[in-house]
Amino acid sequence: MQAVLEESPKIAIIRPQSCLNAANALEFERDLTAALRQNDISILVVDFAAVESLDSAGLMALVSALKLAQSLGRRFSLCDVSPAIKIIFELTQLDEVFEIIEGMTQ
Repeated sequence: MQAVLEESPKIAIIRPQSCLNAANALEFERDLTAALRQNDISILVVDFAAVESLDSAGLMALVSALKLAQSLGRRFSLCDVSPAIKIIFELTQLDEVFEIIEGMTQ
């Protein structure tokens, strides 16, 4: 019998606060990019529990990060998205593009 060694995925969690908008979208995108470029990270989770609003600039930062994650072969997920924010993803049909996980954080 041959033993199989599986590596546990390394997960990074980013927890933005309050608003993701034009005022902070560039900084947010830089944080996402930096996290995704870490060699030991295989999954990046953005925890939306404390996010109150999201505009098009915030959405674009997320889309850019998702594209980078895909090109690097990394998983990119969103969790604890409030109903008010989730409707933005639904209206833009980005809920079909992003992996949205409910109740991941505690």
